[in-house]
Amino acid sequence: MSRRTIPLVAVALATLLLAAPAVADHHEAGEKKAAPGPAPAAKLSDDEVKRLTSAPADETAPKKFQVEFDTTRGKIVLEVHRAWAPNGADRFYNLVKLGFYEDIAFFRVIEGFMAQFGLHADPRVTRVWSRRTIQDDPVKQSNLRGYVTFAKRNLPNSRTTQLFINLADNERLDRQGFAPFARVVEGMDVVDAIFAVGEGGPRGPGPNQRQVTNRGNAYLKKNFPKLDYLKSARIVE
Repeated sequence: MSRRTIPLVAVALATLLLAAPAVADHHEAGEKKAAPGPAPAAKLSDDEVKRLTSAPADETAPKKFQVEFDTTRGKIVLEVHRAWAPNGADRFYNLVKLGFYEDIAFFRVIEGFMAQFGLHADPRVTRVWSRRTIQDDPVKQSNLRGYVTFAKRNLPNSRTTQLFINLADNERLDRQGFAPFARVVEGMDVVDAIFAVGEGGPRGPGPNQRQVTNRGNAYLKKNFPKLDYLKSARIVE
């Protein structure tokens, strides 16, 4: 893998914007051994969609807590510090309690940069949560390797449900307002093993984010069977 610094244009790709031209260092799908193919996408019932979109989801998170991810690559444990980014920590806490992060694809993974996820399997759920933005937090922690941050548009107060895990020290994101709220305390080797799908868009092999938003896992599991998934997330008592 090239050790060159990823151009600043790649920084914008950590946002919720539609895919920009692929960066020079992205890797073609297939360099990492893929996990077994996923099961076909399951359609949620109307009641389940209502549960995931109607709950208040406005509790204040504890000052510090841990969340365990069960992924198709293994277990990952995050330690959340509310003081680092209160609004981000509260949103994450409520989404985990709600069961939002189930069967969620790592749909944009760039080696040496970050692993992004958080668009829901069912587009009906994504549509509702895409309108529920939270206020920005001041950046108190740096985007170092293993730190977890909400993705956002290149606009104020635009964070919703998408997250990324930094795969390298990405301090340049600090200046753009990306505020980490958690860090990986167990399973960074699992994070490193997540299938590197690369960029989406006309010149990249990865998923098109508009299609992910509009069609959910039905699009991903049909067209990108090698992707890894966050199977579930739970707060560690």
